[in-house]
Amino acid sequence: MKHVIIVGGGFAGLNAAKILGNKTDIRVTLIDNHNHHLFQPLLYQVAMAALSPAEIAVPIRRILAGYRNITVLQDEVTGVDPLQRTVTAMECSLHYDYLLLACGVKHAYFGHEEWEEYAPGLKTIEQATEIRRRVLNVFEAAERTSDCGKQRKNLTFVIVGGGPTGVELAGAIGEISRYTLAKDFRNINPRQARIILIEAGPRILPSFSEKLADKATHDLTALGVQVRTASQVTNIDSEGVQIGDERLEASTVLWAAGVEASPIGRSMGVETDRMGRIVVEADLSIKNHPEIFVAGDLANFSHGRATPLPGLAPVALQQGRFIARNILRETAGKARGNFRYLDKGQLATIGRSNAIIELGSMRLNGFLAWLIWVFIHIYYLISFENKFFVTLHWVWSFFNFRRGARLIINKEWRFYRKNTDEKHKEG
Repeated sequence: MKHVIIVGGGFAGLNAAKILGNKTDIRVTLIDNHNHHLFQPLLYQVAMAALSPAEIAVPIRRILAGYRNITVLQDEVTGVDPLQRTVTAMECSLHYDYLLLACGVKHAYFGHEEWEEYAPGLKTIEQATEIRRRVLNVFEAAERTSDCGKQRKNLTFVIVGGGPTGVELAGAIGEISRYTLAKDFRNINPRQARIILIEAGPRILPSFSEKLADKATHDLTALGVQVRTASQVTNIDSEGVQIGDERLEASTVLWAAGVEASPIGRSMGVETDRMGRIVVEADLSIKNHPEIFVAGDLANFSHGRATPLPGLAPVALQQGRFIARNILRETAGKARGNFRYLDKGQLATIGRSNAIIELGSMRLNGFLAWLIWVFIHIYYLISFENKFFVTLHWVWSFFNFRRGARLIINKEWRFYRKNTDEKHKEG
C-alpha cells in the first residue's frame, strides 16, 4: 500500500485528498498546522466584520471524515528529507512514497520584518480578527477624544499594496465608514475617515487590464479612497507610514504588498525562485524527485507561459486534483500526464454590489460582475452550511448596509497569563 503525505489543508491539499480518499491501495496522511480549511478569498470580509470566521472555515477532520484511508494530523512540518523520503514535524516523523507540498505563502516585508507589528497582513483567521479589532477600535478611540489631531490620526487608514487584497480592503473600509458606521457615533463623523491605498507600481491591480484598473480606481475614489501610485513606503512604525520625505500619521496600517513562500523549498536544497517558490516540472513534480509534487502558491509553474501561474484558488484546486490523478495513474501502471491550467479568469470586488472580472477578452465591471463574483464564491465554499449563512448575511447586508460581526475581541488572555505568571513567581 502506497503512503501519500499531503502537507497543507488548503485548496490544493484538500482536493487532492478527496480524490485519493477511499482508495484501497493508498494510505493518505494530511498534515496542517491548523485544524481547519480556510476559504481565503473571503478572509477580508472577516477582517471587515461582514462575516464571522466560522462562516469561511471548516474543520479538516469534518470534511474528510467519510474517507477511511485518510489520517489528519494537526502538526507543523519542520523539514523534508528527499533522500530518505521522510517528513519531519514537531511531534512525529513519517515515511512517504509520494509527497504533495501545498504549504502556501506568507506576507513578505522586503527585509523589514519589524513592520509586521504595525502593519499586519491578511493570510489567517487570527490576522483577520486582529485587523477587525484594530479597525473597529480606532473608531471607538476617536469617539472618546475631543482632540482634532488625534481624531484625524485615528480615522486615517493606510493600506500598503494595490493588488486585489489591498483593493478589497480599501473598498470595504470605505463602505464601512460611509454607510455601516455613519449613524452609530455622536462625537465623530465616520464619513470623514481617510482611506489611503498605496501602490509602489504605476497603477493598482497590475494583473488586470489597464481599463479595469482605471475603473477600479474611479470606484474606489467614489468610496472616499485616495489611490496613490508610484509611492514607495520607506518606513512603518506605531505612528504611521513614511513615503520618502512625506509622513502619513495613521493609527491603522494594513499590509497587502507582497508574499514569500514557505521556507521548506530552500531547506530541501531544490531549485526555487526569488520568492522561495519551488520550480516544478511539467507534471508538477520536482526535478530529480518525481515522487515529490508541489501545488498552489508554493509552486512556480511556467511551462509554456511567459510568467508563472498566479497564486489563485482555481490554480491550487486544479493542481491538487491533477496531482492526485497522476498518482492514481502511476499506481495503476499508467504514464503520467502534464498539467494544463484551465484559466477561469480573475475577480476583485470593490465595496458592496461592485466588482471587476477579467476572463480572456471578456471584461466586466459593476453590479453584474458583482453578482457573478457572489455566485462563484458561494459555489466554491466547502459546506452547505457555509453557503447558506454567507448567502443570508450578504442578502441582509445588501439591503440594510449592516454588518453582523462587528465584535471587538481584545487579547485579554495575554494580560491574564502575564499576571498569573507574575503571581506564581511572587509565590
